[in-house]
Amino acid sequence: MVDRQLRSRGLKDKGVLAAMLKIPRHLFVPESEKGRSYYDGPLPIGKGQTISQPYIVAYMTELLQLKGNEKVLEIGTGCGYQTAVLAEIVDQVYTIEVIAELGERAKNLLNEKLCYANISFKVGNGREGWSEFAPFDRIIITAAPGKFPGKLFSQLKDGGIAAAPVGNFFQLMMRYFKKNDKIEEETLIGVSFVPCV
Repeated sequence: MVDRQLRSRGLKDKGVLAAMLKIPRHLFVPESEKGRSYYDGPLPIGKGQTISQPYIVAYMTELLQLKGNEKVLEIGTGCGYQTAVLAEIVDQVYTIEVIAELGERAKNLLNEKLCYANISFKVGNGREGWSEFAPFDRIIITAAPGKFPGKLFSQLKDGGIAAAPVGNFFQLMMRYFKKNDKIEEETLIGVSFVPCV
């Protein structure tokens, strides 16, 4: 998967590739999808949600330009796969999931089975962020809002980076840089994500 789907498409961040090599993606998909765990595309995880294509998970993580000492806010825990990739690289991940059943399932897998100790979980509206732990060095949204929630920019540290798919019918991957309390945006590739609910 890493060689064929990631390196061959130009992804080269060593930390991201090492995390993708280490994490057993099949643990994050339903039993009915196990045979396609390393398939080059998204897969259903229940409740109308999906686990993202491996390339997109790696691509978004690389966009964050992680050095390893960051505190990251993730909006949309889902099955927890992107969460695990982040937790392999950074000091602390704060992840929010609006669907309680998915959030609880991810928490059990990541904490109890995979023994991550650097992930904090919350069930709630990700658009509100997690102000008590702000500011964050990085913010990543793993479902598509119509536009990036402005409240999250206030929780991003100056010098920080955020990445998100943005749009309704037509979505674009966006990266945001916060410099001197101003937001600079970069438009990247066309993508297709489930809506941010």
